[in-house]
Amino acid sequence: MMRKRVYHRFPHREVQFEQKHRYYSDLIYFVKAMAGMDGKFGMFVTESTTKKGHRIQAKRGINVEIAMNGMEFTSLNYNNVDSVLETIEPEGIIDFRVNLSYSYLDGKYNRVPIKGDAYLVRAILESEVLTLRINHIDGPERTECGRVADTIIDELRRGA
Repeated sequence: MMRKRVYHRFPHREVQFEQKHRYYSDLIYFVKAMAGMDGKFGMFVTESTTKKGHRIQAKRGINVEIAMNGMEFTSLNYNNVDSVLETIEPEGIIDFRVNLSYSYLDGKYNRVPIKGDAYLVRAILESEVLTLRINHIDGPERTECGRVADTIIDELRRGA
């Protein structure tokens, strides 16, 4: 049974970031790569939340969700990807929500959380062209939409 994987509230007029790629696989592979991103993290430099103009080294964690029934999102990870793949067509449109969590170590090496960011990601695959549309929907936007796209493309290449 195929379920609709398009989020009905995805912004249509105002896309903050769009990028097209030549893509020789299907959306099933794309969903596997997105599931592989869930739970990963990396370090980056960002503005301090307490001292203006001060830069800090922070940790960025990734949580991936996939659209379900046009209305909501459900977690997408290695544990549930196989059951999700049964609902994916080889071509078409799939929406995701990517949540980034941030934290840093204070002077006493305690991990301190910072407000995270949320992005809507639309993947459109038509005749070997993958279009990524990304909109920032919540948070201080410590990560640009283009960086989210780069992370997705890196994950696709790593798995290829």
